[in-house]
Amino acid sequence: MMNRSELKLLSLKVKLNQSLRHEAEMEQKGVELDQETISCSICLDLLKDPVTVPCGHSYCMSCIQTHWDGEDGKNLHSCPQCRQTFTPRPVLVKNTMMAVLVEQLKKTGLGAAAADHCYAGAEDVACDVCTGRKLKAKIQQRIKDKQKDVKVLQQEVDIISRSADEAVEKSDRILTEQIRLMEERRCDVKKQIRSQQETEVSRVKELESKLEQEITELRRKDEEMDKLSHTHDHNQFLHQYPSVSELSEDPDSSGIDVRPLSYFEDVTTAVSELRDNLRHSLTEGWTNISLSITQPQVLLQPEPRTRAGFLQFSRKITLDPNTVNDSLSLSGENKRATHQSQNYHDHPDRFSNFCQVLSTESLTGRCYWEVEWRGTNVRVGVAYKDIKRKGGSTECAFGYNDKSWALHCDNNAPAFRHNHVQSLVPGPVSSRIGVYLDHTAGILSFYSVSDTMTLIHRVQGTFTQPLHAGLYLWGSRDTAYFPQLQ
Repeated sequence: MMNRSELKLLSLKVKLNQSLRHEAEMEQKGVELDQETISCSICLDLLKDPVTVPCGHSYCMSCIQTHWDGEDGKNLHSCPQCRQTFTPRPVLVKNTMMAVLVEQLKKTGLGAAAADHCYAGAEDVACDVCTGRKLKAKIQQRIKDKQKDVKVLQQEVDIISRSADEAVEKSDRILTEQIRLMEERRCDVKKQIRSQQETEVSRVKELESKLEQEITELRRKDEEMDKLSHTHDHNQFLHQYPSVSELSEDPDSSGIDVRPLSYFEDVTTAVSELRDNLRHSLTEGWTNISLSITQPQVLLQPEPRTRAGFLQFSRKITLDPNTVNDSLSLSGENKRATHQSQNYHDHPDRFSNFCQVLSTESLTGRCYWEVEWRGTNVRVGVAYKDIKRKGGSTECAFGYNDKSWALHCDNNAPAFRHNHVQSLVPGPVSSRIGVYLDHTAGILSFYSVSDTMTLIHRVQGTFTQPLHAGLYLWGSRDTAYFPQLQ
């Protein structure tokens, strides 16, 4: 049993732990908030040499200078965020307080996160080969990879179930419609036969009535002739004979076409042929249906482990001139983008404010491509076609919405972004980036390509639309192109 002093001490420890945990959570939220609020809205990175323009918005000094350099011919300078204009061009002074906040954030947030990404923690398995501070074991990464594969399979089960339900519903509707159509045709054939039966019977009855009338008339004439033949008055006979012997024109009874037991034989023959054709079509069609059902819809193949394996899925990528921003120039058969101002005609697909461009090709299935890049602020990514193009909001920027995924190829602080969430990645990254997409499995992977393939970051999710490859170039010396893969 604990005495009162021990209970009091335990209570104090619990309260202290709760307080420390609360402070840590608040600190983490503060870091996330600071990272968001002290990012440059032009380059979308943490502020470098931050300056504040007269309207109160802050930018990297080089970013706002580059922006205003492009406006020099107008003698009017604007804020990229609020569009407030200034005349003359404001003198830029370093925002010391903002610079201190950025440095503090790097030390307390980004720096610690980047270091902890690769090194083993208390709950990690340490590498037994490394010296000094231990890295996480290679085995642990494979476990995580396998867990992601399990997640893929679990998602695939849900997709298969939903797809099967839809297929059953659609197939049932289609086949029910065919059954209904056959039933309608059965009724139509029955009605047509009965209608034709009435027409034929009516025609025969009409002929029968005429023949009966003619028979009655002939019998009357026969009786008159018999009576006249027994008269003894020759003058009376000669006088009455012409009128009695005169007969109406006799239709040729032998001309009536009688086909006993052959009526509607053509109908039954045609229906039999239809039955045979349907039986053949159903047999052949069912074979195709059965094969379609039993054939695997999705081949869940593992991600390649060598560059040669990735190259099996290589895709030719070209850049769409209708999407390229005016700050970028395309060359090399639209496979290369360079940060160089152009004067393109207006197009609804063109990115108006961000230095971005999308590929012409839409990407589904399993695809692989590579990007060679040079410069300081290059992003390699993918996006849905319906990503917003106009305006200065981050809804248009790769990685800052739920319609795009982007790797920031910065050797000082490489990062991955999606839906405005940043994930730090191990660096440095190579000058050639390999991108692997398994659209069906929902996998998007980025690799540093050199003598070996080094995984930078992998995304696991669900893609609801075809994707397009994308590039973002902000630095004045930035360039990137899609090399021909062999």
